[in-house]
Amino acid sequence: MAAGSAAGWAVGALGVVCLLLRLDFISCDSQVIYGAVNKNVTLYTSSFKPFKEIVWKRGKDKVVEWDDQSEVRAFLSFKDRVYLDTVSGNLTICKLTPSDEDEYRIESPSVRNNSKFTLRVIESLPSPALSCTLIDGNITLQCVILEDYNTHLELIQYSWDCPSTIQCQNGSKPSEAYVTKEGDLSQEIQCIISNPLFRRTTSIILSTCVPSDNTRHRSALFAIPLVLIGGLLFFKCFLGRP
Repeated sequence: MAAGSAAGWAVGALGVVCLLLRLDFISCDSQVIYGAVNKNVTLYTSSFKPFKEIVWKRGKDKVVEWDDQSEVRAFLSFKDRVYLDTVSGNLTICKLTPSDEDEYRIESPSVRNNSKFTLRVIESLPSPALSCTLIDGNITLQCVILEDYNTHLELIQYSWDCPSTIQCQNGSKPSEAYVTKEGDLSQEIQCIISNPLFRRTTSIILSTCVPSDNTRHRSALFAIPLVLIGGLLFFKCFLGRP
């Protein structure tokens, strides 16, 4: 009987924990927030009663602090770069730099759990370059970033926008795609690169990937003068006989 009661208690406790997690009263994970270089980002929090004191920290260091008996005070490199809303508890960081990346958290008696945020600062994406080569009847498309861009490359995603008349096949890398030469070469294909904040596209017309077959046309053009010359020589020889 005791074992059954213990098991029932454990199941009930687990249910309460799950309910609290669903209601956001308990949060063990840090929320990932993305901000752009030189732009602003706001870390939003929630409280169950009005704030009387607030401390925001980056790691172990204070970013800003306030209580109802004093003014807002910012620290270190955040001076003149942060705005604390003492009503909502939200923290806004201005003119973001890559060095602002870190874990941030709010500490206050008005917050049931110390809300944690992992800030990732991302530079604007450059426009990609799209190149193509013709190999064994297939057109290989490559989408690359030519500029010296090394900010969170793991966040960049590649995708292709192909018209319905063209069958694009994925290559060995997300930045590659294949198209058969027999497709409609007048169509345009787009490469799209994106991350959580930015999206850039570039396009190419497939006909530019296939060199024009000028050899056959040159042969035909050369054949015409040769025929004319041959005919003139024939008539000259024939008419020149006694």
